[in-house]
Amino acid sequence: MLDWPAIHKEALDIFVRYLQIDTSNPPGNEKPAARYLGSLLEAEGIACEYIETAPDREVLVARLRGDGSKRPLMLCNHTDVVPVEPQYWEMPAFEGVIKEGRVYGRGAVDMKGCGVMQLIAFLLLKRQGVALKRDVVFCAVPDEEAGSEYGMVWLCDHRPDVVDVEFELSEGGGGTNRFGGQETKLFTVATNEKDICWLRLTAVGTPGHGSRPHYDNSAVHLIKALNKLADWDRELTFTPDTTAYIQRLADAGLMPGLDDRAALEDRIRRGPEFHAMFINTLNVTMLNAGIKANVIPAKSQAVIDCRLLPGQTKEDWIRQVKERIDDDRIAVELESPDQGEPQPVPWDTELFQVIQSVVSEAMEDAIIVPGMTVGGTDNRFLRERGIPAYGFIPCLLSPEERAGFHGNNEFLTIENFQMGCELMYEIVRRMVA
Repeated sequence: MLDWPAIHKEALDIFVRYLQIDTSNPPGNEKPAARYLGSLLEAEGIACEYIETAPDREVLVARLRGDGSKRPLMLCNHTDVVPVEPQYWEMPAFEGVIKEGRVYGRGAVDMKGCGVMQLIAFLLLKRQGVALKRDVVFCAVPDEEAGSEYGMVWLCDHRPDVVDVEFELSEGGGGTNRFGGQETKLFTVATNEKDICWLRLTAVGTPGHGSRPHYDNSAVHLIKALNKLADWDRELTFTPDTTAYIQRLADAGLMPGLDDRAALEDRIRRGPEFHAMFINTLNVTMLNAGIKANVIPAKSQAVIDCRLLPGQTKEDWIRQVKERIDDDRIAVELESPDQGEPQPVPWDTELFQVIQSVVSEAMEDAIIVPGMTVGGTDNRFLRERGIPAYGFIPCLLSPEERAGFHGNNEFLTIENFQMGCELMYEIVRRMVA
């Protein structure tokens, strides 16, 4: 029998100290995070490998050996976090503050909290002396938030032995306690994701003095182009993944059915996260223009974060964006690395069935469905290799917690963190014991 109260206390202490390590990317500097997690494993007699991918950036790899009767399971998490604008936070972002049952800090939900859940599962297997039928690989990688070039991409290119596994668990899916305004226990296991397609828009005009009327202002040209994109009302696209997803939600009474298209589309458009599963999204995230208050800028630029649905190419999307702007003065270029299109993986697997059984036993009224991640994760690089790489954080996140992904005052409740530790351990144990 496991002493879960004691384990919860230990895990919370690890979580708080982990959040106190600033791994904002850029610049990254994830080495201290890798060494911190590794020190906890080494204290238990577990050998760790630290793989340098760039100065001050390391991948941590540890392995528990099985009897070889089945191929390995990887527990993968990323150590970097997105930067913060501290003046807009009510809580300090890198102190791991606990207040009113919440743990605040950048990375609490994305994804240091899940990383600790995986770490605890890994440690408990070792402490319990569980006889393993497959290796369990704990892998903490840098650079996920900036395209993974110095993390999972590097690992796949230079150390394919590390990623030679049968299954992988990381972020990208999980549970929510509210859906469409209804209280529920809905868990999504991500088996696919949208493609990252960051675009840079550049407008070039004629510089001049800010005191006179001017008709070739690059900033004005850029603003007009951005307004056209912001007002672009695109039709919903139903992919095989989302069609099956809608059907399962309709069967559970959470959505109108596919036969009531008007009600269904109205429901989809009311939720931004849900809406994102049915369109190529675009958001202006960066603007740069001008050198002085009285100088009309010669060049103005914007970066837009686009995420493409499965089956849609970057080339075709750039063509659509150019057609929408309809202005030869605006250049449109790919800003993000072209890492290929994400590939779906099957969900009728042993790992999915274990997740389903563990969650169903813990919560009889839980709904567990495969789904698609609207953001990008490291899972896509393993899926390209034919590995069923699933996104699953075993918590019931509230809308407020979900808003913490790249948002201000990011937090995870202690209740969710404890639930995640227990469910993660049981899922992993059943997969490998």
